[in-house]
Amino acid sequence: MLPREEELRALICEVGRRVYARGYVASNDGNISVRLDDHHLLATPKSVSKGFMTPDMMVVTDMQGRKVSGHRDASTELKMHLAVYEMRPDVRAVVHAHPPLSTGFAVAGVPLNKSSLAEIIFSLGSVPIAEYATPSTQELPDAVKKYITAHDGLLLANHGALTAGQDLMNAYYKMETMEHFAQITLVARQLGGENLISRQEVDRLQGLRDFYGIKSPAPICTNPALAGSDGATCQFVDAPSSDGPRIVPPAGPGPGPAPGAGPGGGDGGEIRLTYRELAALIADAVRQVTRDV
Repeated sequence: MLPREEELRALICEVGRRVYARGYVASNDGNISVRLDDHHLLATPKSVSKGFMTPDMMVVTDMQGRKVSGHRDASTELKMHLAVYEMRPDVRAVVHAHPPLSTGFAVAGVPLNKSSLAEIIFSLGSVPIAEYATPSTQELPDAVKKYITAHDGLLLANHGALTAGQDLMNAYYKMETMEHFAQITLVARQLGGENLISRQEVDRLQGLRDFYGIKSPAPICTNPALAGSDGATCQFVDAPSSDGPRIVPPAGPGPGPAPGAGPGGGDGGEIRLTYRELAALIADAVRQVTRDV
């Protein structure tokens, strides 16, 4: 075994421990792979917890997924990894996991594509949702192929998430970034919605991305028609147009009641009640009904 292969086997185990420790996988979920050379991959085995792998468990396959060496069989979802390597010669490693918040967005059918964080625009650009496909079938790599040409991170509808990178740690860190983005997005929406970076500022950030040589498979675009699902050519970021301000507040009612409003707030718009307010209204209605009987 060459020293580089030994190092990669150990590094896959380290990435596996990290995704398991962070709760990005449960039980035997998830899979990881890395290019050994132009003709071979090193991949995690099936039916093993990613938090408890040892280097000898890894499987070497060719670029068609046929096992070359190893005491175990490779993950049944290796086809998805092979699709990434086929479409992206620059990719050296792939991580697939089920991080809870990102997967929650995938299950809800909500892509992570709002222009809320400059750091995300610099790095991932956006995270689209690949259409649902039965795991371990050819449907899944076919769904991934539609988006992976332009994105380093994908949500997999009702399944999980996938990231691709220049090396194992780069692919893993993108999974961390995606889950962090999902967490911030969820909190912002619970607080009333994101303040979004304007379309004009997104264009400026794209210019800085180019200036600093930040690697990305495709440029950012703010027109969804340019990021069609039949082979995306840009990373669609949903950003509002603005006549001046670079930060645009969310449309619609905020998280709290309007000044002078009763419980729930607002006049003719959305009504929001706390559990205590709702219980008080129900109790009052019951008293009214009892009094009238």
